[in-house]
Amino acid sequence: MDWRSVKFDWNRARAFLVTAEEGSLSAAARALGMTQPTLGRQVAALEDELGVSLFERVGRGLSLTDAGMELLSHVRAMGEAAAGVSLAASGQATSVEGHVAITASEIYSWWLMPRLVRLLRDTAPGVTIEVVASNEIRDLKRREADIAIRNARPDQPDLIGRLVAEDQGGFYGHRDYIARAGPFDTAEDLGRAQFIGFADQTMFMQALVKRGIPVTASSFPVAAGNHIVNWEMARAGLGLGVVPRGLGDADPDMQRVEIDIKEFTFPVWLVAHRELRTSPRVRLVFDTLVDAIPRLLRAS
Repeated sequence: MDWRSVKFDWNRARAFLVTAEEGSLSAAARALGMTQPTLGRQVAALEDELGVSLFERVGRGLSLTDAGMELLSHVRAMGEAAAGVSLAASGQATSVEGHVAITASEIYSWWLMPRLVRLLRDTAPGVTIEVVASNEIRDLKRREADIAIRNARPDQPDLIGRLVAEDQGGFYGHRDYIARAGPFDTAEDLGRAQFIGFADQTMFMQALVKRGIPVTASSFPVAAGNHIVNWEMARAGLGLGVVPRGLGDADPDMQRVEIDIKEFTFPVWLVAHRELRTSPRVRLVFDTLVDAIPRLLRAS
């Protein structure tokens, strides 16, 4: 490796990374325990070193430029590697002990969390894991959980969040149901389909109508507030359900309905209290999830 080609300061790269993730210099300064002017000088110095503009101001926040977007993934990998070095140097990966509660939606808790917990047990055998399965947004400030897997960016100033992936959902029905009630080749065809509804399906109906699917209240003869039960209803041939593609595509009895409409996409955020930075066990679990979630979603 030509070390002479590395011409930037890691502290400045860290300042850029945290600013990009927090969305503003003031939030990044709080996260790092620095003053905003000092952090701003570090980011400006990195831009001078690299000869590119990394941010542009949008209202009170900052937006990444194209050059900043291209640089971000590389600097994020550096940050994760630096955290790994710290853990390895202190022996924390094997010596950290304690309890960590992770909250996730019912579907993720049932489908994704068992594989994540297995990985966490291999990585940190001294840490006990509790999975809090809930579609409600648990209050991390009141310690209802230490880490949350959410589909929305946190808006509380004392929480930190990392966008780790973007998942996709699709329409799935049992092959027997689709053979009986289909074919469903267009959005209009889905107007005669039956869907598995939710406890309050108003937003779901609105989302379908917005995509050109002419559903009415009669399109939902069966409903289940629990998302796992909702999926099992679809697996029983009672209608179409919407689940992550990784879950639906893996079931040989289920068939995805592929029509030309806007896909269901939702961000996957990893959220924790700012004390994450001072809790070795929570930090270890958080960093492990940051690396594992996108890999498991892609592999599903």
